[in-house]
Amino acid sequence: MPPESLAFVAGVRPGVAPPAPGRAPARRASLQGRRKPSGRTPRVRRDVLFWLGCAGFALSLALVTTLTPHRIWGACAAVGYVAAAELARRTPRPWGGRSAVAALLGAVVVPLAFMIVVGAAQSEVRVVEHSGGLLLHSGSPYLPHPGGVDDYNPYLPGMALFGIPHALFGGTPFADARVWFCAAFLASMLVAARSSGRDSLGADGDSRARAAVLLLAAFPAVALPLAVGGVDLPVIGLMCLGLALAGRGGSGTAAGLAMGAAAALKWTAWPLLPVGLVLLAATAGRRAAVRAGVVAVLVAAVAVVPVALADPHAFVEHVVLFPLGEGGARSPAASPLPGYLLATYVPGGSVLAMAALAAAAVGVAVSLAVRPPRTVVAAADRLAVGLGLAMCLIPATRFGYLVYPLVLATWFRRTELVAAARRVGWLVWARVGRG
Repeated sequence: MPPESLAFVAGVRPGVAPPAPGRAPARRASLQGRRKPSGRTPRVRRDVLFWLGCAGFALSLALVTTLTPHRIWGACAAVGYVAAAELARRTPRPWGGRSAVAALLGAVVVPLAFMIVVGAAQSEVRVVEHSGGLLLHSGSPYLPHPGGVDDYNPYLPGMALFGIPHALFGGTPFADARVWFCAAFLASMLVAARSSGRDSLGADGDSRARAAVLLLAAFPAVALPLAVGGVDLPVIGLMCLGLALAGRGGSGTAAGLAMGAAAALKWTAWPLLPVGLVLLAATAGRRAAVRAGVVAVLVAAVAVVPVALADPHAFVEHVVLFPLGEGGARSPAASPLPGYLLATYVPGGSVLAMAALAAAAVGVAVSLAVRPPRTVVAAADRLAVGLGLAMCLIPATRFGYLVYPLVLATWFRRTELVAAARRVGWLVWARVGRG
């Protein structure tokens, strides 16, 4: 047989060197690895689905709400979330920074800037800005004789500090109280994330902390109040910071400063004090807990006591009676939660709601004494349960207050939730792939 025939049978073209051993199988394996399995549906990444779900929520809110600031937010945020989903689809690495930035721009920055220009905001923003002016001119953020609902300021004196830039610089964009709400919240959450970075974020703590705060701020439950004017977010940020610092131990001074600053803003932060101090006692000892308690009380007292003594009647009318629905005007914070329903439709319901609230507080206190939390996650869970009960039982409340337990219950276990989501995603994909 001619040599050319032998080469043809061997699969080698004449004049061409035979392939090296192992190269052809490797090439075939590489080609097979690039091929998609036949008969299987391509997997949609979880981050793409997440951003699309956020877009659906924002668009639905824009279509059904009657509030102008919420409608503006919904339209802008829907576009931002769709852009984030498209960027996530094109990015090989899941949960990329570009998609989070797009979501933050669409859900916070753009609607906030637009609403500042057109003068749209929730009523809380105007209340805080007015209280800042009153604090500068009269020494008290409370009107002595409030007439309508807009004249009431249900926040503690520390909240008026966010209104001082507006009182000093008028209607300039950076004087808007929402800008300072955002700055306080983001700064507090970033420091809180870094404080717990060694344990939960690994060696690359700073970059992971920034990514975590970015994703949190872009989440609809947080992005909406950031844009329209949520006075609760700086309170939540300082509460998370106080818990994070208490979980690290130390002397307790820094944790006391953060907890006292939160307590000077709003009554909703006061349940943080017993929980944070019990956590600090477990991580750093009783002496550090006592020191933190003294610092926290001093910080809150410096902000609250002088104003309360200057006009006790106005202080009680604004920050005690009005939030409980017992002031000269009814609070607009009304959602069909148990406390509101009791106070509205049951004779003597306000007393019953307050009794249930007191019983819930006693229950949380007993749980702290019987089984004190020894980790930040356990303390945050205990605080979330207590605040969740309080938000449901207080006579004048609304659904927006539930952002407190939502952030507290998820923020400190964010790595656990991500790992659980990954496991669920792989299980779902395995089932879909087999089908």
